Amino acid sequence: MAKTAPNPKVDFYFTKARQWQKEYNLLRTIILDCGLTEELKWGVPCYTVNENNVVLIHGFKEYCALLFHKGALLKDPKNILIQQTKNVQAARQIRFTNLTQIEKLKTVLKAYIKQAIEIEKAGLKVELKPTAAFEIAEEFKNKLNKMPALKTAFNALTPGRQRAYLLYFSAAKQSQTRELRIEKCMPQILKGKGLND
Repeated sequence: MAKTAPNPKVDFYFTKARQWQKEYNLLRTIILDCGLTEELKWGVPCYTVNENNVVLIHGFKEYCALLFHKGALLKDPKNILIQQTKNVQAARQIRFTNLTQIEKLKTVLKAYIKQAIEIEKAGLKVELKPTAAFEIAEEFKNKLNKMPALKTAFNALTPGRQRAYLLYFSAAKQSQTRELRIEKCMPQILKGKGLND
């Protein structure tokens, strides 16, 4: 693939960075060498092929990373892909804590990016687990059993909205917090709205 030019609309991301600036710039060069189109999505540099997301660059306090949108489909012979949390189904990261790590993996990164491009061009999809496979907090099960209207409203939500609620409720460590979250969200569910609607 031919190298592509940087998008001037994304330049600010690389110049404003206080942390990881050198790492971001090297990752940008590596990705653009693979012929992807640079865009700004979710406030971070995102790289696409045929207008489909392939990989993005993002940073955190402890590390910066490449995030492959369909990373679960990538072959990972170097065992460097990381699933951020147990609930992330499709995306995978490669994390870096310094410039040297990126320099050493330059060839490997290009191979992973090219593989991700081929996956996108082939139209492959990550098979997501069904909503029924997600954990339902005991407190929410009890509410659904006691309130048929809540159960009907919840079942009428889109699978994505159902998953968002289930993850939000089960993420609370204490029963009391789960109860409070459920009580707070019940009016939204009854209105047919998602967690963030």
